[in-house]
Amino acid sequence: MPTKQLPLIATPANDKAKLASTSTPLTHRLVFGALSGMGAATFCHPLDVIRVQMQTDGVAYKNTFDAATNIYHRAGIVEGLYAGVSAAYLRQWMYGSFRIGIYAYLLEQTQLQNVANGKNKNDISFGQKLAMGCCSGGIGSFIGTPSELALVRMSGDNKLPPAERRNYSNVIDCITRIGKEEGITKLWRGAKPTVLRATLLSSAQLGVTSEIKGHLAKSGWFGPNGAYFYGLPMMFCSTLCSSFVANIVANPFDVMKSRLQSMPVDASGKAMYSSMGDCFVKSVKSEGILVLWRGFTPAFVKLAPYTIISLTLADKLTRAITGKDAL
Repeated sequence: MPTKQLPLIATPANDKAKLASTSTPLTHRLVFGALSGMGAATFCHPLDVIRVQMQTDGVAYKNTFDAATNIYHRAGIVEGLYAGVSAAYLRQWMYGSFRIGIYAYLLEQTQLQNVANGKNKNDISFGQKLAMGCCSGGIGSFIGTPSELALVRMSGDNKLPPAERRNYSNVIDCITRIGKEEGITKLWRGAKPTVLRATLLSSAQLGVTSEIKGHLAKSGWFGPNGAYFYGLPMMFCSTLCSSFVANIVANPFDVMKSRLQSMPVDASGKAMYSSMGDCFVKSVKSEGILVLWRGFTPAFVKLAPYTIISLTLADKLTRAITGKDAL
């Protein structure tokens, strides 16, 4: 008489091994993040060029349309509106990859841990999601600061008088020359406010997107589990809302950063502001609290398309390849 075989009982060790095998490697997440960022940069780079040229000294523009028209007539599309696009792509591999990739990896690891503990995989607090966004944004921003500097330099170079132009041939030439001519540490010029801003910006963008996406998926407004039209309407609403929140959080740092970078220095070498804190106090005291959100509308017009495109691409690219969500 054949012996009846009892079903195998999974041990905690076996469960953990099985869960680990279903985890998407961090390297894959980083690649998905970089590619989605490059896709967004391809569409949004002209907005960055216009922003940089309007914020720096030189030719004065009446408004955004005037800036775009003049840049196009002066240098065309490739050398004008897409000047420095190689730096924008490098920035996505140095910054966007870590920002989106680390967040998606941390989110998945937390979900797997919840499953291992017998909990709902999406039992993740909003505070945890914000903390993950802070972590990924801070790391990515510090690593990506050199490419950010190169992006600003290359985007604004054709605005300078011919004799003052640096004429970088590509992003590698730009970074190499800055390192040789100004010192390696200068590649991280402005890193402190940049990292602080990116930490809060990523926290709002990624954390809020995940949180709103979860609520919308449960609501049924966009079909079962938000699957209506491949989930694109749900992602659009989630990322649009997160863009608005992120802009509220980041705009004060943009104002402080711009004022610190353009502040006048008197004959004795004394600057108007001694630090970011000093700039904050003096600005609010003289102009009121709303000065911190000056330029909110153009900043949102720039941030929203990039957030919508990059996070939607990251989510859909990850799902197409791995069968799992990124956010």
